[in-house]
This record gives sequence, structure tokens and C-alpha cells, in this order.
Amino acid sequence: MAILDRSASPEEINNVVEAWLDQHWDSEKRCAKGADSYDEKAWLTRVFEAGFCVPSWPTEWYGLGLSQKQSGIVEKAFAKRKAQGSARDRFHLGAITVFKVGSDELKRTMLSIMLTGPICCLLYSEPNAGSDLAGVRTKAVPDGDDYVITGQKIWTSNAQEAEYGMLLTRTDWDVPKHRGITFFLFPMKQDGVEVKPINQITGESEFNEVFITEARVPATYIIGSLNEGWTAFQTAIAYERLIMGQGITERRGKSKADSEPQLITLARKYEKYDDPVVRQKVAQALAYRELNGLNMQRAKQEIMTNGSSSLMSLGKLAMSRVQHGEAAIATDLLGNAALLDGDDYPDAANANFDAAKAYMNSIGGGTDQIQKNIIAERVLNLPKEPDLDRDVAFRDVKSS
Repeated sequence: MAILDRSASPEEINNVVEAWLDQHWDSEKRCAKGADSYDEKAWLTRVFEAGFCVPSWPTEWYGLGLSQKQSGIVEKAFAKRKAQGSARDRFHLGAITVFKVGSDELKRTMLSIMLTGPICCLLYSEPNAGSDLAGVRTKAVPDGDDYVITGQKIWTSNAQEAEYGMLLTRTDWDVPKHRGITFFLFPMKQDGVEVKPINQITGESEFNEVFITEARVPATYIIGSLNEGWTAFQTAIAYERLIMGQGITERRGKSKADSEPQLITLARKYEKYDDPVVRQKVAQALAYRELNGLNMQRAKQEIMTNGSSSLMSLGKLAMSRVQHGEAAIATDLLGNAALLDGDDYPDAANANFDAAKAYMNSIGGGTDQIQKNIIAERVLNLPKEPDLDRDVAFRDVKSS
């Protein structure tokens, strides 16, 4: 493990990380030094053992005990070399949730496994429990040291590749809906789990339906406490919204923060850069993105203090506005060329893809409409909408 702590200066942190990368990473081959090709698990294991996977976590839990700002120095050094593995304390939603609210036993058993490879999907929404996730009906029935799971999930990203999923289940049907839920870390690669991809307008199939029939999960894999899963789930959904508010659904490989923004590049290329109306639209779009970045900094500080933040909903909603707005401006800049598509017309293909992809941010982690409700109630303190089922035993709740 690298020798660093919070007393280290930015220069010291950067020097230690750069020296470690010099020793272990081949920037030209984009793989570990001494290897012929990139082996993800082997490389992530090296990064994990050095503490660079989760530098903001305490050393007891595989980190370096650095501040968020110091951890950003580690992330930037890795990004400069195009090396994977850092910042998993910001983007690995499954590991973050287990670290924040999992038992010590679950953390000891699973964190090292999760941080060195496996994808963790989110098994939340159901056909009749989307906007109201507290209405989940996937059953978890105790059987010895395990629970037997039966139910259906939908809109699950990356379920085909995931080895684990964070699973919302119903374990007590005789209490109101928010109080009978249990949250599990669920092994996906087992009999009784069937994944069916959903084809998207972008041509991708990131979303899936998941059918679970008498699959099993150990009782020790409960995240939080039995029948108190709604509370643990709030940590997971808050971090998901924080991540989405930072633009994680945008395509990788787009222009970096230190290079010219894509909209300015398009405006120059299509000879509209000097048009004052275009300049105003582009400037406004960039201002929205900058303002949202500042709001996300506020949300990060609040979540570090309180464990959650309603500002994340504001950031997630704002990122939807940013993505839809920038796609619309790109389309306007292209003019009639935006009607084209395919490899021969990359600018049009990119604009069309981004316009369709923006809807992912408007749906995942709770729809834009749900975020508006949260903002109204928890940020603006407006009256809540009536919820007639809130205090009714769940088995008595009527469903379609």
C-alpha cells in the first residue's frame, strides 16, 4: 500500500502516484508493465493493493484516508496516463453502498471482491413499481441461512454482465410498504436468474428485464438491516443520483474539461461561431454545465456530513437539462446535415446519438418528474402529495 495520509501536500501525493504508475503502468501498451495485454482483474488488484482504488476510504477498508480533494489528485494522475482503477470510491455504486451501510462482515467478505472487478447492477424497478419503488413485490422468504427470491425487475442496466446486483425485496407484507423492505447484495450468476435485454433507440441494449425464480442469497448479504432496507436503499439511490448528476451517462471519450467544449468546436466547424444568437446559446449551455458542477460540489459536502442530500436530485435533473439542451444546440448547428447519420457523417451521428441517449439520464435513478417532486418537497419545502397507502399494511394495498 502506498504511504500517504492527509498531511501530504498535493505535490507529494502527485509524486507518489506518478512514481507508482511509472513502476507499474505501461502508457503505450495501456496495460501493466511486463504484460502483453490488459488484464482487468490483475491490474485492478494491483491498484487495490496500493490503496488507489478508494483513496478516500480509511486504511482499515482498503483506502488511504485521504480527503476528497486529495483523492482527486490520484484520479487525475491515473486519467493522465489513461490508467483504469482509481476513483472507485466515487463511481462503484455497489462498493460504495456496502462500505457506507453494510455490516462489517459483509464488507470484509465482499469489498475486496467488488473493487477488483465484478460489475454490480441495480435491481430496483419492477413492472408495477417504478415511480413508487416502495411498492416492490419481489419476495424474499427465509430458508435456513439463506433467503429464496422470486420476482421480476426491469430497466436494469448491465444485468447481462453483472456478477452481483443490489436487490430490493419484500420481506414483511403485514406492515406499511416502506417498513417491510430488505436490501440484498444478490449473486446474479446462479440458476433461477434469467436476463432479457431491452433494445433501445440508440441501438444499445444496456437495459434489461430480470426474472428471478427461487434463486438464493445468504442472509449475511443483507445491506443494512432486515425489514429496514428502505433506509439503506436511500444511500444507494442518493449516490446514483450524484453520479448521474456528474454526467456518468454521457459517452466516454467526449471532449475533456481541459480541451475546447464540443459545442464550440461544432460552431467553428460549421461557420456559426460569430453568430451572436449561437454564441448566446452555447454560452448559456456551458454556464448550465458549470453551475451544475458547483451544485454537485455542494451535494458532495452535504452527503459526507449527512449521508444523503436532496441536492443530488437537483443535480440529476439539471444534468438531464444539460444533456437534452446541448444535443438540441448541436442539432441546430448542423442544420440540414443533422438529418444524416452513420459512419460517413460522424458529427450528425454523434448529435443524433446524444439526443437519444439523453433520455437515459431522464429515466435512470428516478425520472425527471420524480426529481421534481423530491425538489419541491425536500428542497423547497412545498406540501407533499397525498399518499393514501403510506400507513396501510402492504398486503392490503390494491394493485393493478
